[in-house]
Amino acid sequence: MGEVKELAKSGVRTAGRLGRGRWSVITVVTVTLILYAIAWPTLPLTHDVSPPLLPLISGMAVFPFLLVLVRPALGWAVAAAAGLVIPIAFDLVPGYDYPWQVVHIMVMLALVFAVAIREEIRIVLVVWVSTVLLFAAFVPGSDGWGWGIGISALVVFGLLVRWLVISRRQLAQQEEASELERARRAILEEKAHIARDLHDIVAHHMSMIVVQAQSAPYRLPDVNDDVRAEFDALGATAREALNEVRTLLGVLRSDGQLPEHEPQPDIDRIGELFESSRRAGMALETETVGVPAPVSDGVGLTVYRILQESLANAARHAPGTRVSARLQWEPATVTVEVTNGPASPGQVDTTVRQSDRSGGNGILGMVERASVVGGQLVAHPRPGGGFEVRAVLPVLTGA
Repeated sequence: MGEVKELAKSGVRTAGRLGRGRWSVITVVTVTLILYAIAWPTLPLTHDVSPPLLPLISGMAVFPFLLVLVRPALGWAVAAAAGLVIPIAFDLVPGYDYPWQVVHIMVMLALVFAVAIREEIRIVLVVWVSTVLLFAAFVPGSDGWGWGIGISALVVFGLLVRWLVISRRQLAQQEEASELERARRAILEEKAHIARDLHDIVAHHMSMIVVQAQSAPYRLPDVNDDVRAEFDALGATAREALNEVRTLLGVLRSDGQLPEHEPQPDIDRIGELFESSRRAGMALETETVGVPAPVSDGVGLTVYRILQESLANAARHAPGTRVSARLQWEPATVTVEVTNGPASPGQVDTTVRQSDRSGGNGILGMVERASVVGGQLVAHPRPGGGFEVRAVLPVLTGA
């Protein structure tokens, strides 16, 4: 949908440019014809030109203006050449002192201004100096140098307009690039948000399925070999699906943090999380020290997600071990601790080694969540075996 909108905007911009270009051409042609209609009948009033040559000489003076939008330097060269030839080839009418018609002067000045705006600087310098010398050579008296000063001011003004146009164009390009970068970052942050929530929710429940399938033969009485094989196959399939989820999360993974806007679990649902883990067969001990304090939505969600991820890790990497979850409330902080012992013999998850748990979306996601709310989280193997996750979070952040 975004690409369609961008194409539509691009089409509108292109159509706008084409429309403006068409009207610009029409305007230039119209102005040229008006100037030509003035130059032809007034040329005998300024120069001694035979009637058959009037259309040609008038055209030499005026028609270069047609190139003002596309090739102003070429148009100036033709107009300047005409300005060099006409005073030499034709005498002035008595009483008229300037070497060119007024419309011819207007055309040359317009082309000089267009060159200053559109052409390369070296071409601008050549046109500038040449025009000043042309006027100084043919305009009588000191007026020639006065025209030179005026032409210089015109060129400087054109260069200023050129700089302004370029600056505005660069600013527009920078704004467009910034908008594209913001859109790209929004996409990456949304992908990170999806990856984190998928890991927190899907991976957690898949881990519970694995634990239940692995522990069912030991929890249920009279399980025969066929049923045991079914449970083993169910556990293997769930582990394979969990690995596929991790692969998808690796594709979605990116840096950034997207603010939470949807309803999310908080500390009020921690009891449900503990009960869910126990129903899955986890030997879970819980402890709450201190009086729970009101916390912001962000801190509440972070506490829940850290507990959820830590319990899922313990179930996945060390099934059958005893797990301890502890919440310690202080006036300004809440400390979350989840520890587990080494996996029981024959129950080690072979898909991911216990020593490799510091990588992936799980631990990294918990560290990011803690950092976002102004807290800290550490996760490391315990000296005697097992694993420990400890987070200290400020209870007032975002409140």
